[in-house]
Amino acid sequence: MARKTAKNAQEILKADFQALVNDTERLLEHSASLAGEQADELRAQIKLSLLNARESLEQTKESLQERGEAAVTATEDYVQANPWQSVGIAAGIGFLIGLLATRR
Repeated sequence: MARKTAKNAQEILKADFQALVNDTERLLEHSASLAGEQADELRAQIKLSLLNARESLEQTKESLQERGEAAVTATEDYVQANPWQSVGIAAGIGFLIGLLATRR
């Protein structure tokens, strides 16, 4: 479920940034020919797109921080509850990395 949420957040963020890029490109293309009300409307659209992109980025950042903190807490709890098993796992992983490194 966390992967789906992250994927959805990535898709929303990507869409927001794409809209921002498109609006900015339109502004650059039409900046010379637009006057008054049309320029103000386009600037308002760009500001709204930028605001949406910033909000999505902030939400994604918060979600990733929460998940990271939860993973760290779970790992610390596991290591404290099973210290010897954790040492064994770390030694096994180190041994495998050593084998792979010497093969090359």
